[in-house]
Amino acid sequence: MTGSARGRTGGSRYGERVPLVAAAVCPHPPLIVPELAGAAAAELAELRRAADAAVARLLACAPDGLVLVGTGPATGWITPPAVGSFRPWGVDLSVPLPTGPGDDRPLPPGPGDSRLPPGPGDSRLPAGPGDAAPFPPPAAPAAGGFPATTDAPTLPLSLAVGAWLLARHRVGAPVDAVQVTAGASPGELAELAGQVHRRRPRVALLVLGDGSACHGTKAPGYADPLAGAYDDGVARALADADAEALLGLDPALSARLKVAGRGPWQVLAGAARAAGGDWRGDLTYHDAPYGVAYFVATWEPA
Repeated sequence: MTGSARGRTGGSRYGERVPLVAAAVCPHPPLIVPELAGAAAAELAELRRAADAAVARLLACAPDGLVLVGTGPATGWITPPAVGSFRPWGVDLSVPLPTGPGDDRPLPPGPGDSRLPPGPGDSRLPAGPGDAAPFPPPAAPAAGGFPATTDAPTLPLSLAVGAWLLARHRVGAPVDAVQVTAGASPGELAELAGQVHRRRPRVALLVLGDGSACHGTKAPGYADPLAGAYDDGVARALADADAEALLGLDPALSARLKVAGRGPWQVLAGAARAAGGDWRGDLTYHDAPYGVAYFVATWEPA
């Protein structure tokens, strides 16, 4: 469905227009990685396929740069070299944030800005199920192949899953990442939304976020009667490309429902609002296995 950001950019706190070309929204459960799920890997096969298709659709837009957005322990930018590790979830598996060729532009300043040097050369990664183009045999991720060091910061879970999803496809564009804390203020999120375009002329977003973790008595956050209505609202907003609805998500209610995606979704909404024009949303997955709501969606200019 189609939502509009037309007429909402002039004089806004987002400043100049953002050349956002597309966005994909995916969740970040560690069990989406088959090696972590083990015998239960098939339980999230449908989610995995939907996420692969969304990432493939994102990359098909041929952006000049990709930005991953997810929750983390701080608010600010991360640029390669950086490594995500799934060791805390029981598997010695690590995946790097891909680097791009000639990526020597300075990182845009912002809250929690960590200015790191670009990685050496382009780390192109193998094709996955969502990528029809053939590609050389896998070089990453590998068990223990990319140890986290003080020179290569460790990505939070959300961005590690994002890097893992990208590793299943051919990625030829430079990749940066933004992490936001669960309590990031609207001002911080708006500032980050206005910065996503400053690295490259045409930018695509891969937005990582889970919905409420309060669906049922066995859910991580136990049952909450408000979880269903909250996540139904998020699903409608993603399907309709409704930036205003996402920007209107209440931080306090999101915290009560243990929502991990509120901040990243609002960065997406702010970037789409700054870009202006009409946007078309496509929600391809909405379910709550294990008591946590997961969404997969794509946004493209209408």
